[in-house]
Amino acid sequence: PFWLKRTISSRASSARLTTTLSCCGTPRSALCLCLPQSLVLSRPLNMAPEKRIDSEDGEAYTFEELTAFYKGKYKKAALEAYWETCKPAKRARAKAKAEPEPKAKAKAKAKAKGKADAPEPKAKAKAKVKAAPKAKAKEAKPAGNFKVCVCGGAGGIGQPLSLLMGMDPNVKELCIFDLNIAMVPPEGVAKDLSHLERKCEVKGYSMEVGKNPIDHLEECLTGCHLVLVPAGVPRKPGMTRDDLFKTNAGIAKGIVEACAKFCPDAVLGMIVNPVNSVVPAMAELYKKKGLDPMKIVGITTLDIVRANKFVGEITNKNPNFINIPVIGGHAGTTIIPLFSQDKVAKTIPEDQIPDLDKHVQNAGTDVVDAKGGKGSATLSMAYAGARFGKSVLAGLAGRRRVECAYCMSDVTDLPYFAQKVVFGPGGITKVLPLGELSDYEKTRLEEAKVQLKGEIETGLEYAKGENLA
Repeated sequence: PFWLKRTISSRASSARLTTTLSCCGTPRSALCLCLPQSLVLSRPLNMAPEKRIDSEDGEAYTFEELTAFYKGKYKKAALEAYWETCKPAKRARAKAKAEPEPKAKAKAKAKAKGKADAPEPKAKAKAKVKAAPKAKAKEAKPAGNFKVCVCGGAGGIGQPLSLLMGMDPNVKELCIFDLNIAMVPPEGVAKDLSHLERKCEVKGYSMEVGKNPIDHLEECLTGCHLVLVPAGVPRKPGMTRDDLFKTNAGIAKGIVEACAKFCPDAVLGMIVNPVNSVVPAMAELYKKKGLDPMKIVGITTLDIVRANKFVGEITNKNPNFINIPVIGGHAGTTIIPLFSQDKVAKTIPEDQIPDLDKHVQNAGTDVVDAKGGKGSATLSMAYAGARFGKSVLAGLAGRRRVECAYCMSDVTDLPYFAQKVVFGPGGITKVLPLGELSDYEKTRLEEAKVQLKGEIETGLEYAKGENLA
């Protein structure tokens, strides 16, 4: 038999209710049926709080530690749903009982405590345990003060992208650049965004058609940490992919040339089609100039966003907790979602994967058709571009972020490829391996490499005949 005693005190009155329950051999489950929910103990009194693995960093945390870290970022219901998807951590066979931790312990402090529990050396571990309560919480890290420029900021993608970047707490100064033939003057977009309740200062810059950006963007680009380039013209009826490349490569080259002179250390996020050819061309020009080609990055985030959303719709799960890596390139069959690498997507029957794969590949066309040919995926592209930009700035501020991106790579036999990369101080700090692929994904990879190889070569040939000023 065991005895359960619980005392309920009320601040509203001095009355005290003491409930003493006696159960002699009664199963705990039967006892719970007789008790109000508030009186049921969720676990034995001598059992340590359950810890589960956070897929974000692979560390184990209690539910309280996880909610403390993500507080304000996600709603309680979403956090509870995420907790259910986390794998339980294996319990360590430690002789000593875990020391009580501060109630307001943040995720970063939990990591410090985890290291403190290491058996060797003991003296060092104790010191870390004592230091844990004073350790600076991860979320308390000061926001960055970065300068961001959106080239093409008065266009269909540029305006909502500028709005979202202006709301980023890491942005101190936001520059909007576009041509004088844009749908609205960039100075007007800047004035509009300057009314946001955010810390960033917003400025607009325009240039006449036919002028050279390197002669007009010194003030706009000097000191920039991130330059987002949603520039170029859309593909028109009768225009071949090569025609589109020649036109947009010239536009991209003018902006990249100006960046090479005024902000050579900035990360350049390219949203200029065809990305599969434009990025290799611009990166090779940067390399010829003696600059870091890894600063030129193709934004493929929209493919990941779409894959996450579509899987969420099929499985009826929150897409915020779905993370489908998308590798290869950023056009047609070169887009390869790795559904096998996400625990939610893995629950989808294999015979549905090919159609889902096509759905992600053709999602851009679906938007064009839905808009009756009067527009393309501007808003979702702006959202994806802002997600990419947010990760870049977080990395520059010292907070490691992982995103898929198209850049110079050695993970395959192709010189440029989209895969997971790590953003940190200075931009891309590491290109991650592809990981394990399913048989279907291996076949898709080999097929995609054939098309991607030709598109990369188009960019490399362009770079051979061009130079940055």
